[in-house]
Amino acid sequence: MSCRLMKFGVIALLISYSVVAQQEKDTLGVDEKEVVETFVTYEDAIEEAEIAKIDSLWIENLYRASLSDSLFENLKPIEDDRFVNEDLPTDTLKYRLERLNEKTPFHIEYNIELERIIKSYLKYRKKYYPQMMARAEYYFPFFEEQLAQYEIPLEIKYLAIVESALKPRAKSRVGATGLWQFMYQTGKMFDLKVSSYVDERQDPVKSTKAACKYLEQLYHSFNDWDLALAAYNSGPGNVSKAIRRSGNRTNYWNIRPFLPKETADYLPAFYATMYIFEYAKEHQIYTEQPRIHKFEVDSIQVKQLLTFQQINDMVGTDIEMLEFLNPSYKLNIVPYVKGRNYKLALPLKDALAFVDNEDKVYEYATLQANEREKPLPQYFEMSQRISYRVKSGDYLGLIADRHGVYVRDLKKWNNLKSTNLKVGQRLTIYPKRLNYTVAKPQPVKKLTKVEVPKKGTKTYHTVVNGDNLWDISKKYNVTVTAVRSWNNLWGSNNLKLGNQLVIYKM
Repeated sequence: MSCRLMKFGVIALLISYSVVAQQEKDTLGVDEKEVVETFVTYEDAIEEAEIAKIDSLWIENLYRASLSDSLFENLKPIEDDRFVNEDLPTDTLKYRLERLNEKTPFHIEYNIELERIIKSYLKYRKKYYPQMMARAEYYFPFFEEQLAQYEIPLEIKYLAIVESALKPRAKSRVGATGLWQFMYQTGKMFDLKVSSYVDERQDPVKSTKAACKYLEQLYHSFNDWDLALAAYNSGPGNVSKAIRRSGNRTNYWNIRPFLPKETADYLPAFYATMYIFEYAKEHQIYTEQPRIHKFEVDSIQVKQLLTFQQINDMVGTDIEMLEFLNPSYKLNIVPYVKGRNYKLALPLKDALAFVDNEDKVYEYATLQANEREKPLPQYFEMSQRISYRVKSGDYLGLIADRHGVYVRDLKKWNNLKSTNLKVGQRLTIYPKRLNYTVAKPQPVKKLTKVEVPKKGTKTYHTVVNGDNLWDISKKYNVTVTAVRSWNNLWGSNNLKLGNQLVIYKM
């Protein structure tokens, strides 16, 4: 069949769908006239060519795997209809859902399936919500600021709970990463960079901006937030196909039977999460004490490479707090790369201490860098070109697997006619994951214990406000390693006011 005949056939099919839409009123209240106007005109109809384009651009290139993947499994309702939750009568739930629906742009309407999911969450997941609500105290202000800027409903902040349970370093089994669970290629399209040190999909601000841009595009495609969220999960192509297969319905609940199983569960999970957060007090769910609030944090642009351990030594910020505030730094190292402007987030009081002692912090970092036995990994960005030297035992398949690329790409980049390699040969590679042949550092949380002899006159130093190991070691003309050894200060142990440190002066 020629392309022209196929196009006319598609238009006729869309018109026939619109006739069916005129005869059948949407069971959840979508106006007949609106449905007809949406699908019967040539200008507004979703043409087959457009759908094919959406499929190729979004499904094939972006969403080979679902964003939520295994993380969503943790929030799925348990398939068990035998339980009864007497704390939530059906009439009460209907009333509350009506109130939610009145103040949101989503189509939140009662149905048996949504009731089952909400009650399932309340019965089996209730103990997890206080901790998630505490994390929400920190992350929601980031989300709301960006959502408001892009004129996106603020309720979409609850989507990050479904995606990642508000864990910025969360990873699915297929590689979706961060609060909003971006695949690598998707993140790349929205300018989220991934390097050997940094994964911006784990950055709360940058990933939220990327999610807003993506959701904005999806909304403009469907002009409906329910469908935009469905497309966020499975891709716009699948949603467009579900619309056609449903007889051109545009209400999510009407196209739900025609969506992939995971996407069919996705919107109810979002609605259920929104309901539980909005009515938490009514279900005796109360937030835990947040670790820190957004307004209690400040950022500093680093001037040279710093490890979290060095920051802990000099400023006193706990390693776990540094990880919480700076989740995008994969190796617990803040790199310094010209033009990248990497920042370090710190509690306000620690940020002030950092600024007051900035020269000492960098002097300490430089000293440690000079004493480091093994070099840190080379900085490179995914898909940035690198030069690789072939070693004994290497073959194209092994090299390709190490760098997350295909053998055919290696051959194309290097004009190779065969798979034969020579030791010492240089290959050009555009890696898509960390080059594991580069030496990785030891974990920075724990330092290797070094025993320093206890020689000289024994004295004591009482820790006062503003003290750090660097200053103390200089005061007594000893090394930081010696102070650690004499006082068993390894790992992430912090100096505490009033503590007495043993010092042996020569």
